[in-house]
Amino acid sequence: MKRAAVVCALALCGGLPARAQTLPSEPIAFADGRVILGGDVSASLGPEDTGFFNYTDYEHSALRLLRIDLSASLKAGDHLAVLGELRSENAGSPRPYALYLRIRPWTTRQLDIQVGRVPPTFGAFARRIYAADNPLIGYPLAYQYLTSLRPDSLPANADELLRMRGRGWRSNFSIGNPRPDRGLPLASAFSWDTGVQVHAATDLVDATAAVTAGTLSHPLVTDDNSGKQIAGRVAVHPGAGLIIGASAARGPFLTETVSRRAVGDGHNGDFTQTAWGGDIEYSRDYYLVRFETILSDWTVPVVRAPVIDVPLRALATSVEGRYKIAPGLYAAARLDHLGFSEVTGAVTRGTWDAPVTRLEVGGGYSIQRNLIFKFSYQHNTRDGGRVRMLNLAAAQLVFWF
Repeated sequence: MKRAAVVCALALCGGLPARAQTLPSEPIAFADGRVILGGDVSASLGPEDTGFFNYTDYEHSALRLLRIDLSASLKAGDHLAVLGELRSENAGSPRPYALYLRIRPWTTRQLDIQVGRVPPTFGAFARRIYAADNPLIGYPLAYQYLTSLRPDSLPANADELLRMRGRGWRSNFSIGNPRPDRGLPLASAFSWDTGVQVHAATDLVDATAAVTAGTLSHPLVTDDNSGKQIAGRVAVHPGAGLIIGASAARGPFLTETVSRRAVGDGHNGDFTQTAWGGDIEYSRDYYLVRFETILSDWTVPVVRAPVIDVPLRALATSVEGRYKIAPGLYAAARLDHLGFSEVTGAVTRGTWDAPVTRLEVGGGYSIQRNLIFKFSYQHNTRDGGRVRMLNLAAAQLVFWF
């Protein structure tokens, strides 16, 4: 059923250019510009991902996905606006993706305060996660790949953690929720967090800080551990086409229930995710190059021997480029690696999750300004799990207004 929905969407969109004049090409404005509606539709078609390399935290593969976004902005004067977005994936029920109040104390300064389910603070890719902003179809591993760690379930010792290497799609541990379920990415690209965010900018520097209920890997609508994440990002624009950014975030990621089962009361705030990020983007003439790295440490309780007495570390590095071959036609590539620190079990020592490398190459063609056809080919390798190598080809059609 879901595959049929994607195929139908591709077929429907394939016929759009013949009647392109009926498609909106800009956001739709009402009430003298006080109400603005926008939308984004992407339909991706690829083979089944038997290794779960591309699965997301909403149980779908990024290569087999029909996604529909509808956004709205209601401007209430010069200082207040309400912004929201609904999202549906693979013909599922619409979910609230964003809903926040934007306050601009001064109309002559680039300063705003956002309250609610706010845009991401950390990282570069999180700010351009819409299909139209992604030159390829897949996502960087840091923002999509599921590790074996979970917020509601814990390994009792290092041996139990090592048994789950490469099984982030259905990991299970003995402390907390015993049901097999998906793990956490380093930073989720598919959910926004809830809290307060402050953003300020000049021609040279752009800075954002936020206090939210969840963490990078586990954004929340309501708090589940009585803790808060603090996150920040600073980006500088030293020259034309060059952006250099740095990010940091820290907050408790375990639910209060599983923390209490592991070590009792009074330690909930000790089990945190701490992340650092750096990114560079440079564009000139026909090419664009991006680099991003994220280092994340998760601190988990010490329960039984062989103990996990050091933070569980993951390091993701991504390099991507795009080159415009001709008007409307471009080629792109991304090289990704996700590595993990080691833990020591009773008889073995190894990385706590299976390292992953991905090379994705492809390109796109603009059928019209806001209608793009993309194709890509992935080579995925992993040092663990049931499937250790998988090649995947996919196509995608993207329309937005």
